[in-house]
Amino acid sequence: MADRVTVIGWDGSPLTAAARSALGAATLVAGTAHHLALPEVPASAERIRLGSVALAARRIANHRGSAVVLADGDPGFFGVVRTLRDPEFGLEVEVVPAVSSVATAFARAGMAWDDAHVVVAHARTLRRAVNVCRAHTKVAVLTSPGAGPAELGLLMDGVHRTFVICEALGTADERVTMLTSDKAADHTWRDPNVVIVIGGFVAAADGGGWIAGREPGGGPRGWALPAKAYGGALGEGETDLLRAAQLARLGPRLGDLVWDIGSGSGAFAIEAARAGAAVIAVDRSPGSCARTEDSARRFGVQLQIVHGTAPHVLEDLPEPDVVRVGGGGVAVVSAVADRRPQCIVTHASTRDAAELVGRHLTEHGYQVECALIQSVELDTKAWTETERSVAFLLTGRLPDRAP
Repeated sequence: MADRVTVIGWDGSPLTAAARSALGAATLVAGTAHHLALPEVPASAERIRLGSVALAARRIANHRGSAVVLADGDPGFFGVVRTLRDPEFGLEVEVVPAVSSVATAFARAGMAWDDAHVVVAHARTLRRAVNVCRAHTKVAVLTSPGAGPAELGLLMDGVHRTFVICEALGTADERVTMLTSDKAADHTWRDPNVVIVIGGFVAAADGGGWIAGREPGGGPRGWALPAKAYGGALGEGETDLLRAAQLARLGPRLGDLVWDIGSGSGAFAIEAARAGAAVIAVDRSPGSCARTEDSARRFGVQLQIVHGTAPHVLEDLPEPDVVRVGGGGVAVVSAVADRRPQCIVTHASTRDAAELVGRHLTEHGYQVECALIQSVELDTKAWTETERSVAFLLTGRLPDRAP
């Protein structure tokens, strides 16, 4: 095992005395091409072109001498330190940090970033990174080849955002470009780059924040809020307890894309968005779409609202993770099941209708659960019944889809 492993962050600034000392004593240096070209790298040191960090870690583990790993920005922030510290390699590392590329990108843009989400986009996480950009007003995306600004822009179709694209930060080739998300695919971008994604309706905030990223649980306390929170009467499929059960079954979360089909007042869509998910609310009524947009603004959440009739309007929508079907019956449920979301919830007013929907979900390979939900509202002054609702809640889960 290497006698000493030092990880040095590089942000384009002159190296610190500690970094120069570690490099001067190094018998092995790992880094990208521009790191290995630094004049402080000893000519006699073995050099490893850093592609796979895991492969480099194995070589370092078998090296006798002093090893240095050079990395852009702060190597402990979505960087190489996590891999090097994996127990598999048995390495003890010292870290000389630098300014992270995210902090540098926001500095170049002249923006605060304590209220930003930071995500990593690569082949496996690109879609989830895009969903975070859909759901939130300020996101920094650490990109990778094949999951860069162009791919982000293409997948943001239907949602307007502004991109601040920071290429090759700290190098002589550094460039900062601001454009709308729909124009990002028209250009070729240098790697590495960071994309700041900003836009969407921003609710008024009092003072500064107290936690990095989006404040969790902002807005009124509680879930399945009463009808008055959404401007009055709700549809029969939007009652408080049914909505609470639907939210519990779907569990919308950060990085998810939720479809709410037959969104009505937008109550479910707004509460899914409050959980951090990206949400597309679909309804055939212009009045319902307008009501949903108004409520979204009041709650300060980001929704994409689509006016149209399902199932036809669903064809061009991006792939969902979970779906609530609030209207449209078996035809819509079947069309949704064809898109293979992990979980689908819907409701029926009769047992026969519930059985029909359940049979279609089963035929599509979903594991089906059904529960009869009955709620009774009482006037607490006289303790008399004021309203009663009954619905069959159906849940379909796809066993071959990972959470």
